[in-house]
Amino acid sequence: MSFWFALTGSRVSPLDPACALTPQGGGVVERADIAESFTWNLADLYPSVDAWQIARAQLETGLPQLRAFKGTLGSSPAALAATFESLNELRRTFSRVAVYASLLGDQDTRAAGPQGMRQQVTQLAAALNAEAAYIEPEVLRFPAGTVERFLAEEARLAPFRFDLEDILRRAAHTLSPEEERILADAGPMGSSASTIFTVLSNADFPYPHVRLSDGREVRLTPAAYTAERASAVRADRQAVMAAFFRGVGAFGRTFGSTMNASVQKAWFFAKARHYTSTLAASLDANHIPQSVYSKLVEGVNRHLPTFHRYLRLRRRMLGVDELHYYDLYAPLVGTVNLTYTPEEAGQHIIAAMAPLGAEYVSVLGRAFGERWIDLFPTAGKRSGAYSSGSAYDVHPYMLLNYNGKYDDMSTLAHELGHTMHSYYSNRTQPFATAGYPIFVAEVASTFNESLLVDYMLRQVTDPSVRLALLGNYLDGIKGTVFRQTQFAEFELRMHEMAQRGDPVTGEALATLYVNLTRRYYGHDEAVCRVDDEVAHEWSFIPHFYREFYVFQYATSFTASEALAGQVKGGAPGSVDRYLKFISAGGSKYPVDLLRDAGIDMTSDEPLDATMLTMNRVMDEMERLIAAGATVSQ
Repeated sequence: MSFWFALTGSRVSPLDPACALTPQGGGVVERADIAESFTWNLADLYPSVDAWQIARAQLETGLPQLRAFKGTLGSSPAALAATFESLNELRRTFSRVAVYASLLGDQDTRAAGPQGMRQQVTQLAAALNAEAAYIEPEVLRFPAGTVERFLAEEARLAPFRFDLEDILRRAAHTLSPEEERILADAGPMGSSASTIFTVLSNADFPYPHVRLSDGREVRLTPAAYTAERASAVRADRQAVMAAFFRGVGAFGRTFGSTMNASVQKAWFFAKARHYTSTLAASLDANHIPQSVYSKLVEGVNRHLPTFHRYLRLRRRMLGVDELHYYDLYAPLVGTVNLTYTPEEAGQHIIAAMAPLGAEYVSVLGRAFGERWIDLFPTAGKRSGAYSSGSAYDVHPYMLLNYNGKYDDMSTLAHELGHTMHSYYSNRTQPFATAGYPIFVAEVASTFNESLLVDYMLRQVTDPSVRLALLGNYLDGIKGTVFRQTQFAEFELRMHEMAQRGDPVTGEALATLYVNLTRRYYGHDEAVCRVDDEVAHEWSFIPHFYREFYVFQYATSFTASEALAGQVKGGAPGSVDRYLKFISAGGSKYPVDLLRDAGIDMTSDEPLDATMLTMNRVMDEMERLIAAGATVSQ
């Protein structure tokens, strides 16, 4: 039975009667206490761990089949097609195996069994890469024009056209077969820093406790920290943020060591492939000009006065003499309690997505009703939220830590955007081009958020509620454009430290982080005070273990705002263009995918347009306040 109205119309309690939506007294809900309908159904991938082990073992046994093609790729178009088809099927099976182990591990990071399964996956990935290491170098030894001729003569190569052309593009950074195999074998070592960080931060870290003004003692797990830092009681959010960051800071040497290991790993692989920097290596994978990265950082720094206008508006609405970093998540409208049950969230999201058509809405109903979503925070569960769409033959899965606030509903809409991107791409593209590049990955997610807030604003006339929703929209820009670009600049400086041979320690990173944060938030101009303990925030951000990932949140947000604006404005053909975009997968380079949708990411236009929208929202909020809308006091 499903709690989601869209599929069955039935209503059941989201949690067993013994549990509340948000546990009181800092308690932690066990997974067994969550109603099954609010957990994902991993049986759609494999019916059991034993079945997974059989599939993994079969895949491992099948890897050596790639050796039979070695030395034959250039003999005929059919031989090249057979090689790529074999590799394609192995990768397709591997994706499903990897997704199951990852999801099972994330639902309880304390469990030893899934940790072992993940290690097996890491080793399997290295083995697959090692067996396939000869393919790209062998293709690059073809006489000039061979790839183009083979593509013209063999229809079976059509799904692999993009991959083959990309191999030729990256020729200068492809090594000999022996060297490629060495790099592939180094894969498990390369992932160690991220694995250690994940286990430490989610399972072994001694989360600090804090006593709040109502007498509750709360253990600040990531989910509890996220909820309590948004308290309307200023003394509580100050205490929560100070306790959490100081607790993290106590492990600064450890987090500094894991981060250094990750940074050094990235630099090693970049140098091995003859790149001049880690940034160049990371961006070249998807053929993204480095100017896109530098333009974002420069552009956001140029627009800091707009960000500071937002911060001053937040200070005014909170009624505080001096805004502090711990005030950034407080509700702006004290008389409005924007909370939503899971069913209410589903209803709002489905209504908001209606402009995208009946099919889109129907698939959302499947996501809600067929247990694609693991919704609530539970003991040992991975923090944060994500959507995993790599199981090509099944369906996407979503992990949430839902606390019932507007932010949580918005996060659900966000992850459903990823899910729909994966669903449409997997359905439309062959496996070889179904996986879309990270650069466009956040477009569909933030597109959904934009449609949601637009829908919610159309439903309300109460000035205070409208003010709260507009404030939440601004908070989204703050968190996605300014905060992620700040992260991107921090990450760039961190990698440059390693490339210069400077020490990458917890202390050095804390100094770098707090100085950057103070510049972005106008600390020296008294716009927002950034207290000393904020220096440790960097160490609990998992995305830094994926080199140069975070900047794409900001670029995707600006692109999605442009696309959503066309749909909301009823521009002719805008819905079709958007659905074609999320159906295109990785069939082109990401800058080209967005250019086809009408967005030029090599220009300043998307960011500048987002800033214009931000200023218009602040204009409306100031008019509402002047007209008497109630704000936080």
